[in-house]
Amino acid sequence: MPKPKSKAKKKDDSLNGLRRIIFQIFDIVREEKNFIILISALFLIAGIVYTSPGIAMWFGFLLAAYSAVSNDSIQTIGTFIASNADRKWYVLWLYIGAIFLGTVLVSWIIYDGDVTFQRLHTKNSDGTLAFPQPDSFAFLQIAAPIFLLVLTRLRMPVSTTFLLLSSFAVGHEAVGSVIGKSINAYILAFILGLVVWFSITKLTKKHFKGEPATWWTPAQWITSGALWSVWIMQDAANIAIYLPRALDLDQFIVFSLVVFLGLGLIFYLKGDKIQDIVNEKSEVTDIRAATLIDFVYAAILIYKLTISIIPMSTTWVFIGLLGGRELGIRLRENAKKQKKRRRVKEAFAMIGKDLGLATVGLIVSVIIAMAVNEGFREEIFHLVQ
Repeated sequence: MPKPKSKAKKKDDSLNGLRRIIFQIFDIVREEKNFIILISALFLIAGIVYTSPGIAMWFGFLLAAYSAVSNDSIQTIGTFIASNADRKWYVLWLYIGAIFLGTVLVSWIIYDGDVTFQRLHTKNSDGTLAFPQPDSFAFLQIAAPIFLLVLTRLRMPVSTTFLLLSSFAVGHEAVGSVIGKSINAYILAFILGLVVWFSITKLTKKHFKGEPATWWTPAQWITSGALWSVWIMQDAANIAIYLPRALDLDQFIVFSLVVFLGLGLIFYLKGDKIQDIVNEKSEVTDIRAATLIDFVYAAILIYKLTISIIPMSTTWVFIGLLGGRELGIRLRENAKKQKKRRRVKEAFAMIGKDLGLATVGLIVSVIIAMAVNEGFREEIFHLVQ
């Protein structure tokens, strides 16, 4: 029988554990020194400019443009980047960037200056706008995209819709509608991903061998382009929330060029750290698997796009689809019972991790909204009483 540890030994173990944690923190700070300096500078600038609406509007937009697209890049162009890793980054950028410019131009023309396909024209039950154009800003509204940059750096697939729109919402009804639609979409995507890949996994294992046929490349580029365009229709609102609801020509040019150039940086960095969320999933670097993922994802977004103009978290749709797909693949694997059980447990762990990280974003979003918006805060307190 092993002897119980003495109090001195336990104390030494605790001190060694504390030292390891401190050293790990120092290692992180050293590795991320430049990023920490950048984030600190952005918070400082946000604290200076938020009282000047004209400057704050464009500063908030610049932060939102990069932070939203960089975090959400895993959803739409993540599989595109993963399965085209051998191609020049600027070729991928010009293709995706051109689709972005074309999509927002269509919205700007059709909806008289609105680049969000009417997402920011959602109304509450009393007829008031759920996300009215702000004429002044609170510090946390400008700082919200900075928090998003930090969460993205930590590889958290948080919902930019929740994080950026919640702080501008008028009342809990608007936020509740967005959350309700997003959770419903997560469930739909999870079930669809599970059913589709449970049904086709044996076929893909049999036929997706060796080099893909040449026609898969244009098929994937077309599918990824369509998905990207539909995503813009849903999530351009997250970027444009800081700007006037109707942009004049000069404002539209600035809006378009900023996002276009930001996309270039994302492709140059190959998706950056958040891309690992995609790369860790099964077989996403295969262009055939990536095409199927993008096709199903685009179909879900198109369906949800036609139901209502209420904004929706595409992040939750994406992690639901990948989670259902991963579980479907593991359930259909030809493996011994014990190994299969272990693989299914791994899938559930991955699903839980992604959903947990997304939930963190939801909680942070609600906290920011409550801190910024007094009316929203009072309504939430009234509901929980």
